[in-house]
Amino acid sequence: MLIATLAFLASALQPHPAPSDVPTPAAAPAASRPEGAPAVGESIRVVGDAAVKPERLENGEYRLPAMGMVIEAPLPEGYPAPTPPGMIELKTYPVVRRAEYSAKGSSNFGMNVGFWPLFNHIKKRDIAMTSPVEMDYRPEGERTPLTPMQDAEGSWTMSFLYRTVSLGPTGEDGRVKVVDNPEMTVVSIGMRGPYGMGAVNAGLEELQKWFAAQDAWEPVGDPRGLNYNGPDVPLKSKWSEVQVKVQRKAKPAATSADTPKAAPATAPAPVTPDAAQPRR
Repeated sequence: MLIATLAFLASALQPHPAPSDVPTPAAAPAASRPEGAPAVGESIRVVGDAAVKPERLENGEYRLPAMGMVIEAPLPEGYPAPTPPGMIELKTYPVVRRAEYSAKGSSNFGMNVGFWPLFNHIKKRDIAMTSPVEMDYRPEGERTPLTPMQDAEGSWTMSFLYRTVSLGPTGEDGRVKVVDNPEMTVVSIGMRGPYGMGAVNAGLEELQKWFAAQDAWEPVGDPRGLNYNGPDVPLKSKWSEVQVKVQRKAKPAATSADTPKAAPATAPAPVTPDAAQPRR
């Protein structure tokens, strides 16, 4: 069983008190699913071989024999299958109950800082560990959703996921906040290798190329990373995803040049004085 992201503890960093003034993300209202988005829990492959599909085991874990990839803990119920490395998919996620820890500063260091409060929380509530561990990034300043991020700038939220939304109550537990994250549609690229900001920025660069090559979807909001493996998986074989929420591009408004002009009305034939006289 995956013991959370103990891989994040490889640096042997110990947790320290998180700043008390870190803004916690507000609960987002449920949004209507975009036109053409996959159904909840489903994916649409937009880049890569559609025949390469992860194999779901009975216990909710996944294998990808074609690439030698494994995920050694179950995903939350209703979650779409993980995206294979190097491939891009549109995915719709269901409402999920998350235990969240938010802080400012380095997210790479923060993955170590956030681990213990989250691990102690699920241990106290007897909540089984799932995969992935989610990292939501909130960079500082004006930026577009795909702009590369600096690790030490902005704030972040690290989340452990409940298997179902019926497990335990929502609310605060010290520095941990349990919330129901709403349904969302994202574009996601599968990644292979070490976790962290470097992998996130590399994924955003590839997603930017995909957005530039199509005109149906546009990114909205901040990026997030999904990290699937624990410490027993070698760095070169770690599986993750980089995602950004999407919406449909607005259709351009019609201009006067696009509006067909009405044909001119046919003028009646002129009436001559002779024609106006009644015939005898």
